[in-house]
Amino acid sequence: MDVVTASKTDSLPSGIDLEWVDDAVRVQDDLFSHVNGKWLDTHEIPDDRSVDGAFHVLRDRAEENVRDIITACAKADPPSGSDAQKIGDLFGSFMDTDHIEALGIGPIRGEIEAIEAVTSTDELSGRIGRLQRHGVGGLFGFYVDTDAKQSDRYLVHVVQSGLGLPDESYYRDDNHAETREAYRDHVSRMFALAGYDDADARATTVLNLETAIAGHHWDVVRRRDADLTYNLFSLGEFDSLASGFNIHEWFGGLGTVGDVTFAEVVVGQPSFIDDVTTLFAESPIEHWKTWLTWRLLHSAASYLSSDFVDENFAFYGRTLTGAETIRDRWKRGVGFVEGAMGFAVGKLYVEEHFPPEAKARMDELIANLVAAYRQNISDLPWMTPSTRERALVKLDKFTPKIGYPAQWRDYSALSVDRGDLIGNYARAASFENEREFSKIGSPVDRDEWFMTPQTVNAYYNPGMNEIVFPAAILQPPFFDPDADDAANYGGIGAVIGHEIGHGFDDQGAKYDGDGNLVDWWSDADRTEFSKRTKALIEQYGEFTPEGLDDKYKVNGEFTIGENIGDLGGLSIALVAYRLATEGTEPPVIDELTGIQRVFYSWAQIWRTKTRDAEAIRRLSIDPHSPPEFRCNGVVRNIDAFYDAFDVAEGDELFLPDVDRVRIW
Repeated sequence: MDVVTASKTDSLPSGIDLEWVDDAVRVQDDLFSHVNGKWLDTHEIPDDRSVDGAFHVLRDRAEENVRDIITACAKADPPSGSDAQKIGDLFGSFMDTDHIEALGIGPIRGEIEAIEAVTSTDELSGRIGRLQRHGVGGLFGFYVDTDAKQSDRYLVHVVQSGLGLPDESYYRDDNHAETREAYRDHVSRMFALAGYDDADARATTVLNLETAIAGHHWDVVRRRDADLTYNLFSLGEFDSLASGFNIHEWFGGLGTVGDVTFAEVVVGQPSFIDDVTTLFAESPIEHWKTWLTWRLLHSAASYLSSDFVDENFAFYGRTLTGAETIRDRWKRGVGFVEGAMGFAVGKLYVEEHFPPEAKARMDELIANLVAAYRQNISDLPWMTPSTRERALVKLDKFTPKIGYPAQWRDYSALSVDRGDLIGNYARAASFENEREFSKIGSPVDRDEWFMTPQTVNAYYNPGMNEIVFPAAILQPPFFDPDADDAANYGGIGAVIGHEIGHGFDDQGAKYDGDGNLVDWWSDADRTEFSKRTKALIEQYGEFTPEGLDDKYKVNGEFTIGENIGDLGGLSIALVAYRLATEGTEPPVIDELTGIQRVFYSWAQIWRTKTRDAEAIRRLSIDPHSPPEFRCNGVVRNIDAFYDAFDVAEGDELFLPDVDRVRIW
């Protein structure tokens, strides 16, 4: 590898893990494999997972930290009714396998009998709502969020649902034919475990009905369109749309006052609601009862005896993702507790694992990334002055949140019983649904977080124009307060840039600085932006993940938002790094210049191996591109990469200047 000459110094740790660099792979041909090659060649994915890599190192660390917190609560004798008592009892209920095995299917037998006793579609509508309230998937989903066109109020949003496979494409694509057959066999075995003599016939009914439901689903590309999925209905209009389904019985099952909670509702996919409720009215009620029983079995499987747990893993773990063994029970128990009381656990996690100096350093990095975006937007050659001014106004209104929320969630109304695992699952789901519905009519809480502090991730929320970075992602290789700036800008800096970039991706750019779905673009700017995004869509649509047949391609239209975020994130991180080091000559460390280290850092955060089954699944349902393309697909469009490594025509990552996509 050719390295730009500069004076050598080792005064700071580089933050780059050189152990896995493969010099047999030229950086100009494959940055991802050059930086991570030896790891990719030698690392074995643990049997209990389908993917492993840099993110998972952090997740393992956070999981172990959380386990220690939870087990301490379980072993202690905290005050009755305290969060610590509830955390400990939740975990204890999951870990009491003798009690769980003795109960078998008993904890849900009453609900199964209630479904079997249903005699009308009105009654069944209410039963679906009741089960949804307690954590069972329904015919359509719901959540509470800000109104995209009036962001100072909350509304209920209703969206398509009803499937047991990952996506509607699994029911129609020839590529998934074997998976469909395996799914039918799995459903049959689950009914057999539940004591049904006609399990095979019931499985066929479920697959046929879900295939019909899937036929009315919107695909992943249409589903991510912010304009198409904003459809405001009054209660009367929603009732008419769902005319084959008794929404008032459904409201009662959900435990809401429908006339108040659903006075106005945003429907994500109106044609689905119209068509699937017609299907509901016209298909035999016994078929729907079989389907709902399956939904109950599926939702409860992880909390029943080991025969259900093992069968559930055999399909959803081994078949769908390629994982060879189920995760240790304590790990699943930690996940259960976090799902029920994640922010109570997060409060304890932050007290032990998030130093104040990390937040101060993040404040500095975010300020530099915002300044870099401001500079780039101000200098964009393709944007007109009026649109540029509005973009800068939006940028100035970004709200960063770092580490943990200002206010912690109140779990005092949640009831937990150490001897009732299924009941704990149902009560936690009901508690969360009631908490969500209680937002209707209340002022928007702009301090609310939608990820716990112990989550290794980050997000942009367009409805609040906020970027959020939980404490657990603020660790090496993403963030290291003791490392050289270049590593931090190529790691967490690019992640910060990525999340800011979502505010200006193909969908985020439809929202203004106050979180409202408003068109603030001129026609000329929108056309120019679309031309650039179309080129990026075409680039990514040519990519096939390593090890898969060429018929498995990245869906460039589906992943475009994340690809814009990645391209903008790294591009702006490079600008921010230059601003942060302006007036100084960044040192050469480990024979790498500062800019080269930014790119190495970018490559190492995507260090990942994925089993083939999981890679195929993610192509259908994950809006992110596979890790190797999040790395290589971005850098080939960035001029600084060519300058840093002397990339030239004939190199695998070379793109002619005219073909490089430059957006932000």
